[in-house]
Amino acid sequence: MADKEQTTLDLILAAATKEFLAKGFQSASLRNIVKMAGMTTGAFYGYFKSKAELFEAIVGRHYDFILDRFKKAQTEFAELPDEQQPENLGSISGLCMFDMLHYAYKHLDAFKLILCGAEGTRFAGLIDEMAVIETEATHDYLRVLEGLGRPAPSIDEHLEHILITGMFNAFFELVIHEMPLEKAEMYLHEMRAFYTAGWMKIMGQ
Repeated sequence: MADKEQTTLDLILAAATKEFLAKGFQSASLRNIVKMAGMTTGAFYGYFKSKAELFEAIVGRHYDFILDRFKKAQTEFAELPDEQQPENLGSISGLCMFDMLHYAYKHLDAFKLILCGAEGTRFAGLIDEMAVIETEATHDYLRVLEGLGRPAPSIDEHLEHILITGMFNAFFELVIHEMPLEKAEMYLHEMRAFYTAGWMKIMGQ
Protein backbone atom coordinates (compact mmCIF):
# COMPACT_ATOMS: atom_id res chain seq x y z
CA MET A 1 0.00 0.00 0.00
CA ALA A 2 2.83 2.38 0.86
CA ASP A 3 4.42 1.83 -2.57
CA LYS A 4 1.11 2.64 -4.26
CA GLU A 5 0.74 5.81 -2.19
CA GLN A 6 4.26 6.87 -3.15
CA THR A 7 3.58 6.17 -6.80
CA THR A 8 0.39 8.26 -6.71
CA LEU A 9 2.24 11.07 -4.95
CA ASP A 10 5.01 10.94 -7.55
CA LEU A 11 2.43 11.14 -10.33
CA ILE A 12 0.84 14.21 -8.74
CA LEU A 13 4.18 15.96 -8.25
CA ALA A 14 5.32 15.15 -11.81
CA ALA A 15 2.06 16.41 -13.31
CA ALA A 16 2.12 19.53 -11.15
CA THR A 17 5.72 20.32 -12.03
CA LYS A 18 4.88 20.08 -15.74
CA GLU A 19 1.82 22.31 -15.37
CA PHE A 20 3.57 24.89 -13.19
CA LEU A 21 6.57 25.06 -15.54
CA ALA A 22 4.29 25.63 -18.51
CA LYS A 23 1.95 28.19 -16.95
CA GLY A 24 3.35 29.44 -13.63
CA PHE A 25 1.61 29.07 -10.29
CA GLN A 26 -1.19 31.57 -10.86
CA SER A 27 -2.31 30.28 -14.26
CA ALA A 28 -1.78 26.59 -13.57
CA SER A 29 -4.95 24.52 -13.55
CA LEU A 30 -5.53 22.12 -10.69
CA ARG A 31 -8.01 20.32 -12.94
CA ASN A 32 -5.26 19.72 -15.53
CA ILE A 33 -2.88 18.48 -12.86
CA VAL A 34 -5.43 16.02 -11.52
CA LYS A 35 -6.25 14.84 -15.05
CA MET A 36 -2.57 14.33 -15.94
CA ALA A 37 -2.05 12.40 -12.70
CA GLY A 38 -4.96 10.11 -13.61
CA MET A 39 -7.02 10.72 -10.50
CA THR A 40 -10.12 12.49 -9.26
CA THR A 41 -10.16 15.89 -7.60
CA GLY A 42 -11.51 14.27 -4.45
CA ALA A 43 -8.59 11.84 -4.38
CA PHE A 44 -6.15 14.74 -4.91
CA TYR A 45 -7.39 16.48 -1.77
CA GLY A 46 -6.38 13.41 0.18
CA TYR A 47 -2.78 14.44 -0.55
CA PHE A 48 -2.84 18.24 -0.68
CA LYS A 49 -5.26 20.86 0.61
CA SER A 50 -4.61 23.40 -2.13
CA LYS A 51 -2.61 24.34 -5.19
CA ALA A 52 -0.39 26.46 -2.93
CA GLU A 53 0.40 23.49 -0.69
CA LEU A 54 1.22 21.44 -3.77
CA PHE A 55 3.62 24.13 -5.05
CA GLU A 56 5.21 24.27 -1.61
CA ALA A 57 5.81 20.51 -1.71
CA ILE A 58 7.72 20.88 -4.97
CA VAL A 59 9.91 23.90 -4.19
CA GLY A 60 9.82 24.55 -0.45
CA ARG A 61 12.81 22.53 0.69
CA HIS A 62 14.94 23.83 -2.19
CA TYR A 63 14.05 27.43 -1.45
CA ASP A 64 14.91 26.91 2.21
CA PHE A 65 18.21 25.23 1.33
CA ILE A 66 19.41 28.19 -0.74
CA LEU A 67 18.46 30.75 1.90
CA ASP A 68 19.98 28.69 4.72
CA ARG A 69 23.22 28.17 2.77
CA PHE A 70 23.42 31.88 2.02
CA LYS A 71 22.75 32.86 5.64
CA LYS A 72 25.39 30.37 6.81
CA ALA A 73 28.00 32.03 4.58
CA GLN A 74 27.16 35.45 6.01
CA THR A 75 27.45 34.11 9.55
CA GLU A 76 30.78 32.40 8.83
CA PHE A 77 32.19 35.64 7.44
CA ALA A 78 30.87 37.76 10.32
CA GLU A 79 32.43 35.37 12.85
CA LEU A 80 35.92 35.88 11.43
CA PRO A 81 38.13 38.20 13.49
CA ASP A 82 37.68 41.75 12.20
CA GLU A 83 41.25 41.98 10.91
CA GLN A 84 40.77 38.82 8.82
CA GLN A 85 37.57 39.93 7.11
CA PRO A 86 39.07 42.20 4.42
CA GLU A 87 41.42 39.47 3.15
CA ASN A 88 38.57 36.94 3.05
CA LEU A 89 35.99 39.23 1.46
CA GLY A 90 35.41 37.05 -1.60
CA SER A 91 36.39 33.57 -0.44
CA ILE A 92 33.51 32.49 1.82
CA SER A 93 30.81 34.10 -0.32
CA GLY A 94 32.42 32.68 -3.46
CA LEU A 95 32.30 29.13 -2.11
CA CYS A 96 28.69 29.71 -1.12
CA MET A 97 27.72 30.87 -4.61
CA PHE A 98 29.29 27.78 -6.20
CA ASP A 99 27.48 25.55 -3.69
CA MET A 100 24.19 27.25 -4.56
CA LEU A 101 24.87 26.94 -8.28
CA HIS A 102 25.57 23.20 -8.06
CA TYR A 103 22.50 22.65 -5.89
CA ALA A 104 20.28 24.59 -8.29
CA TYR A 105 21.58 22.58 -11.23
CA LYS A 106 20.69 19.35 -9.43
CA HIS A 107 17.15 20.65 -8.96
CA LEU A 108 16.64 22.71 -12.10
CA ASP A 109 12.87 22.29 -12.40
CA ALA A 110 12.32 23.50 -8.84
CA PHE A 111 14.50 26.55 -9.37
CA LYS A 112 12.94 27.37 -12.72
CA LEU A 113 9.63 27.40 -10.83
CA ILE A 114 11.01 29.56 -8.01
CA LEU A 115 12.59 32.04 -10.39
CA CYS A 116 10.05 32.11 -13.22
CA GLY A 117 6.77 30.63 -12.02
CA ALA A 118 6.29 31.53 -8.37
CA GLU A 119 4.30 34.77 -8.71
CA GLY A 120 1.47 34.62 -6.19
CA THR A 121 3.43 32.53 -3.68
CA ARG A 122 5.86 33.29 -0.88
CA PHE A 123 8.66 31.99 -3.09
CA ALA A 124 8.47 34.85 -5.59
CA GLY A 125 10.66 37.04 -3.38
CA LEU A 126 13.83 34.94 -3.27
CA ILE A 127 16.10 37.62 -4.73
CA ASP A 128 14.55 40.30 -2.50
CA GLU A 129 15.13 38.15 0.59
CA MET A 130 18.72 37.51 -0.39
CA ALA A 131 19.22 41.22 -1.09
CA VAL A 132 18.04 42.12 2.42
CA ILE A 133 20.47 39.61 3.95
CA GLU A 134 23.33 40.85 1.76
CA THR A 135 22.57 44.50 2.54
CA GLU A 136 22.65 43.86 6.29
CA ALA A 137 25.91 41.94 5.93
CA THR A 138 27.40 44.76 3.86
CA HIS A 139 26.52 47.31 6.54
CA ASP A 140 28.08 45.08 9.20
CA TYR A 141 31.25 44.88 7.11
CA LEU A 142 31.35 48.64 6.67
CA ARG A 143 31.30 48.98 10.45
CA VAL A 144 34.19 46.50 10.65
CA LEU A 145 36.19 48.58 8.17
CA GLU A 146 35.52 51.68 10.21
CA GLY A 147 36.70 49.92 13.35
CA LEU A 148 39.90 48.92 11.55
CA GLY A 149 40.55 52.55 10.65
CA ARG A 150 39.67 51.96 7.00
CA PRO A 151 36.27 53.69 6.69
CA ALA A 152 34.49 53.49 3.36
CA PRO A 153 32.93 56.49 1.62
CA SER A 154 29.19 56.85 2.05
CA ILE A 155 27.28 54.56 -0.32
CA ASP A 156 23.96 55.77 -1.73
CA GLU A 157 21.29 53.33 -0.55
CA HIS A 158 19.54 53.22 -3.94
CA LEU A 159 22.79 52.44 -5.74
CA GLU A 160 23.56 49.81 -3.12
CA HIS A 161 20.19 48.14 -3.72
CA ILE A 162 20.64 48.22 -7.50
CA LEU A 163 24.10 46.66 -7.29
CA ILE A 164 23.07 43.92 -4.85
CA THR A 165 19.89 42.90 -6.66
CA GLY A 166 21.77 43.11 -9.98
CA MET A 167 24.34 40.68 -8.64
CA PHE A 168 21.72 38.09 -7.69
CA ASN A 169 19.78 38.55 -10.90
CA ALA A 170 23.00 37.94 -12.85
CA PHE A 171 23.70 34.81 -10.79
CA PHE A 172 20.25 33.33 -11.32
CA GLU A 173 20.35 34.08 -15.05
CA LEU A 174 22.77 31.15 -15.23
CA VAL A 175 20.06 28.87 -13.86
CA ILE A 176 17.15 30.35 -15.81
CA HIS A 177 18.96 29.91 -19.11
CA GLU A 178 20.32 26.48 -18.13
CA MET A 179 23.85 27.27 -19.23
CA PRO A 180 26.05 24.16 -19.50
CA LEU A 181 27.40 23.69 -15.99
CA GLU A 182 31.03 24.07 -17.05
CA LYS A 183 30.23 27.43 -18.66
CA ALA A 184 28.09 28.48 -15.72
CA GLU A 185 31.00 27.81 -13.36
CA MET A 186 33.32 29.86 -15.57
CA TYR A 187 30.83 32.73 -15.78
CA LEU A 188 30.30 32.65 -12.02
CA HIS A 189 34.03 32.82 -11.41
CA GLU A 190 34.27 35.90 -13.64
CA MET A 191 31.20 37.47 -12.06
CA ARG A 192 32.64 36.99 -8.59
CA ALA A 193 35.89 38.68 -9.61
CA PHE A 194 33.93 41.54 -11.20
CA TYR A 195 31.66 42.21 -8.23
CA THR A 196 34.38 41.76 -5.60
CA ALA A 197 36.65 44.24 -7.38
CA GLY A 198 33.76 46.63 -7.86
CA TRP A 199 32.73 46.58 -4.21
CA MET A 200 36.32 47.06 -3.09
CA LYS A 201 36.57 50.12 -5.37
CA ILE A 202 33.31 51.59 -4.05
CA MET A 203 34.42 50.95 -0.48
CA GLY A 204 37.75 52.69 -1.12
CA GLN A 205 39.74 49.56 -0.38
